[in-house]
Amino acid sequence: MQKKSEDRYDTVSTLKEITENVRAVINSKDQKLTDAEVLDLIEAFVLKDSRTQVCSYQTKGDVISSVFNATRKELDLLQPYADDREVSEIMVNGIEGIFIEKKGKIERLSKNFETKEELEEIIRRLAGKVHREINELNPIVDARMEDGSRIHAVYKNVALNGPILTIRRFPEKKISMSELIEYGSITEEAALFLKQLVIAGYNIFISGGTSSGKTTFLNVLSNYIPKEERVIVIEDSAELQIMEIENLVRMESRNANVQGKGEVSIRQLIKASLRMRPDRIIVGEVRGPEVLDMIQAMNTGHDGSLSTGHGNSPVGMLTRLETMYLMAAEFPIEAIRNQIAEAIDIIVHLGRTPDRGRKVLEIIELAGIENGKIRVNTLFSYTNAAGLKATGNKLSNQSKLERKGMI
Repeated sequence: MQKKSEDRYDTVSTLKEITENVRAVINSKDQKLTDAEVLDLIEAFVLKDSRTQVCSYQTKGDVISSVFNATRKELDLLQPYADDREVSEIMVNGIEGIFIEKKGKIERLSKNFETKEELEEIIRRLAGKVHREINELNPIVDARMEDGSRIHAVYKNVALNGPILTIRRFPEKKISMSELIEYGSITEEAALFLKQLVIAGYNIFISGGTSSGKTTFLNVLSNYIPKEERVIVIEDSAELQIMEIENLVRMESRNANVQGKGEVSIRQLIKASLRMRPDRIIVGEVRGPEVLDMIQAMNTGHDGSLSTGHGNSPVGMLTRLETMYLMAAEFPIEAIRNQIAEAIDIIVHLGRTPDRGRKVLEIIELAGIENGKIRVNTLFSYTNAAGLKATGNKLSNQSKLERKGMI
């Protein structure tokens, strides 16, 4: 009987009733209440409610936390997962389902939003905090929050089961290469090889699918950039944690406002960076025509530049780079391939393995043009049986290592 009473009490309708009562009291006050005062108010409502008499302390505590999150926290029922540092992603598929990624595994929550309006209100609050607007005329928002997390939301008139909200969290502590080795993401041999290439100024491109660890790996490689160099970092949403470089410039693109003005694209930022006397340019991710400007920057003396992109394999990434280049200019494909082969020295490809781990799957060298195509020299390759192993192929372009006196 006690279980039935608790189930009857801990329902969405009861939580909603208490939340509305608390909000009414808060709105009636002349002065703004502190979090502690609001918590006292909620506890009074819950503990004095006749329906709580049969409830356990655990149930009462859960109700108090839920009402507090609904009245004082911007994420409402998502707040506990946003506060959990082990949760890297929160995915809300309308009011039908909420999923989280925790420790590399995706799980579905038993909680749901009751109405689309509740979810829309959360999305509007998040967008408003970064001075963005989401509605039927502006149905998509993509932004970085103050805590560094990234939100992406799609309004209900675009998403059939919407509204849709995705929140990606990033580690508070910067991950080191030694930790990646410990996790089994890369071998010590491959890590030392990449360290030498970064120091020597090889242009490195990191490819991989969604959530394969590209940004994390780019962060790790940036640790090896000599501290005396001037580095320009360009991102769509600022996510990189580059702290060891003193002479550092960070720039972030901007979307147009409601009037369609004020847009600052990645292409514009790359062009601007060339006038800032950079030693290296780091582009967080290339998705479109900006690849032309990135390739040209790599080809005009900015050795050691780094970037990432979405690709299912190193060869697939090269095809995508060609396609993105064509979005910017209709050059002959042979000329584009020559530009790419001249600009990028190394591609590091990341992926998710069957055990849900993020690992380096291939390290390849772009070794010029052969029969009209970019020749690929595979240096390291991963198999489930053996892990990441050197192929025995030697780095064909050793000129940068020689100039640095590293061989």
